[in-house]
Amino acid sequence: MPHRRHSAFARVTALAELRPVHEAFRWLHLNDQYLLRLQADLVTIPAPPFGEAARTLWAADHFQRIGLASVTTDAIGNVCGTLHGSRPLDDGGPVILISAHLDTVFPIETPLNPVLTHDRLDCPGACDNAAGVIGMIALACALRHAGVQLPATLIFVANVGEEGEGDLRGIRSLYANAPFASRVAAHIVLDGAGDETVVSQALGSKRFQVTLTGPGGHSFTDAGTPNPIAALATALAVLDQFPLPDDPRTTRNIGTISGGTSVNSIPEAATAAIDFRSTDVRELVRLEVALHRAVEDAVHAANARASHFGNPDKGKLTSRIQVIGNRPAAELPAHSTMLETLRAVDRHLGLRTDLRLGSTDANIPLSLGIQAASFGAGGDGGGAHTQAEWYSAVNRELGLRRILLLTLAMAESAAGSMPLDPDR
Repeated sequence: MPHRRHSAFARVTALAELRPVHEAFRWLHLNDQYLLRLQADLVTIPAPPFGEAARTLWAADHFQRIGLASVTTDAIGNVCGTLHGSRPLDDGGPVILISAHLDTVFPIETPLNPVLTHDRLDCPGACDNAAGVIGMIALACALRHAGVQLPATLIFVANVGEEGEGDLRGIRSLYANAPFASRVAAHIVLDGAGDETVVSQALGSKRFQVTLTGPGGHSFTDAGTPNPIAALATALAVLDQFPLPDDPRTTRNIGTISGGTSVNSIPEAATAAIDFRSTDVRELVRLEVALHRAVEDAVHAANARASHFGNPDKGKLTSRIQVIGNRPAAELPAHSTMLETLRAVDRHLGLRTDLRLGSTDANIPLSLGIQAASFGAGGDGGGAHTQAEWYSAVNRELGLRRILLLTLAMAESAAGSMPLDPDR
């Protein structure tokens, strides 16, 4: 281990001393206000999950403007652009992926009126994830401007579907369908601000929509008819008492419940949305089994009571449990090349990384055994997922230097150690 750390630090130091890398750093230093104006332009475009089309067009246009090669947009709206390494992409060489999600949590009707004051941008989505998208563009611009010779191909991805109900659909689709997916040696996700935090442990989550339906009726004349809301409430109360472990950390949340038409009507349907999260996929399975059992027992009991009251012909309750979100749990190994390299980069720049747990686009590659993590794109921010969200570009340059050095070191490592078999 000490030898590996020494080697990683020596490699990072050697990279940082290269003249083209200094030129890339200089570009980042001189263009901070340009990047902030570009960020202010991006945040004016609404991009709720499944509504990112306008930002997809923006990203494709800017990828072409900055000179990325082979700019393409896939069927669901991911935009890819390439900086070629020493071997052409179609020659089977390794790929380093750099991605940032385009979508935000805000509905399409949310007012988007950015206020730019010196180094600060106030607007919903300014930090999450306009900071990541602009950071990705900055890296591509700096590398192209400096003419850095890449040992492995870099592919930049502006992806859809990270937030909420998007359920990581952009990156999930990329790994399922992109022709280069099997050659990704490392995946660097840019998400939000910061230069000393890394999400290296993927928090798993599974989300369900539970719907109970029945015949409904009048509260008096049809009394005894099974009530979907009452049965669903019973099931949720049982689920809420289901024991959770402290380690691995596991949570549940009953987020919404709805149904019924009036106070004197037996409802015809009731629906609830439920969220389970854990660092261990086995706990998610255990909670899913508990949910199914609680719903089945509550429906059976409600139908049995209806028969007892002499209303068997009125109809019975039925249930449906639908998966509406599934994010895999995984973790970047502590002794991985990516984390060893990151520690060397931090040592060179005088930083100290804080490893964190979270749910990001990195969940997908990590679950596939690919080295990946989610990084802040420099600067600072706050108010995420609120209309008071803000971003400060102070020290953005430092965060982007960190990502640039990490990217180059991982590209060098991939080119030197990854099999170059096109059939891999």
